[in-house]
Amino acid sequence: MFKCNKCGKCCMNLKLNSIYEDLDRGDGICKYFDIDSRQCTIYDKRPIKCNIDLFYELYLKDDMDIEEYYRLNYLVCEKLKEE
Repeated sequence: MFKCNKCGKCCMNLKLNSIYEDLDRGDGICKYFDIDSRQCTIYDKRPIKCNIDLFYELYLKDDMDIEEYYRLNYLVCEKLKEE
């Protein structure tokens, strides 16, 4: 399972990836992200593209090793935290 530290950086930088354009409230922040709590307001019903583990199972498990997928996601996390 992907270990998210819930910093919210991915939810506050949607402008960096057009895949999340439909979730952008207009300023690069997800319309379902609560800034104060740093939590997703629809977490249990979030889109598949926001669920790292489910996305892998549905779309990538036959093409990529789970460890590599996690490694790449952690790299993106760290890069977002640097900004």
